[in-house]
Amino acid sequence: MMDSTGARMSVAAEVPAPYGPGSTALNRPTSDAAGKPVGRIRTHHLQQAKDNGERFAMLTAYDQYMAEIFDEAGIDVLLVGDSASNNVFGNETSLPITVDELLPLCRAVARSAKRALVVADLPFGSYEVSPQQAVATGIRFLKEGLAHAVKIEGGSFYANSVRSMVGAGIPVIAHIGFTPQSEHALGGYRVQGRGDDGQRLIDDAVALTEAGAFCILMEMVSSATAAAVDEAIPVPTIGIGAGNSTTGQVLVWQDMAGLRKGKMPKFVKQYADMRSSLSDIAKAYGQEVRAGQFPGPEHCF
Repeated sequence: MMDSTGARMSVAAEVPAPYGPGSTALNRPTSDAAGKPVGRIRTHHLQQAKDNGERFAMLTAYDQYMAEIFDEAGIDVLLVGDSASNNVFGNETSLPITVDELLPLCRAVARSAKRALVVADLPFGSYEVSPQQAVATGIRFLKEGLAHAVKIEGGSFYANSVRSMVGAGIPVIAHIGFTPQSEHALGGYRVQGRGDDGQRLIDDAVALTEAGAFCILMEMVSSATAAAVDEAIPVPTIGIGAGNSTTGQVLVWQDMAGLRKGKMPKFVKQYADMRSSLSDIAKAYGQEVRAGQFPGPEHCF
């Protein structure tokens, strides 16, 4: 979809009649007139979005209620990220989380989302040893975690792992640019793909696409390089701090909704102040309990 200037429009900006001409899984309503969910988003629907000049939205989710809310709101892809390490389990980084910790979160999201494509991160240490290890871990996330696809971090070095997983029937998103699992090797949180480094990311994206990745996710990549990557490969791209030329965008939901405190990365837009709202609610509850106002007669048997 293009506007009069030739720029791509949001999928939500133009919604054709359900199941009518031009209708796709991404731009039709999330439920029919009876309230029944409309179809599952599949990998080929994301490809259609790129082919048609549409865009899709992706958020992290780690539990039943967030999965339900985001799914019903029309978010197209839910990522059960290894970011649960520092957004659920209280770790400083994503490195400590294990497969066994992430699998139950993945199951909860997959059981609760009726429309969205559910993608699971493969945690640090669960795929780097060999393509065989990557396949074994990917199988666990599809079998035990009920995920529809997995995501791994790394460049062309992991092309053989991607090829092996895809060959085993595991859809893969490849994550390049700043890869949080490699933050120590990268020297901390630094923008990738600037200047001459841009060609490296283009080469990584091409190699991973040729290996069978159905999407390339770019994190903290210069806008110019992200646009060049998107132009160089036929599959959809997803950005987080990678400008506005990608097919999809992803954010950690606690950042997006203002639940997490502290300084936010430049690429985060906060759409609410959920932390303050929940704090006010909890204070009101505590005050009513201490004052003997709750429970009132209407709450008693």
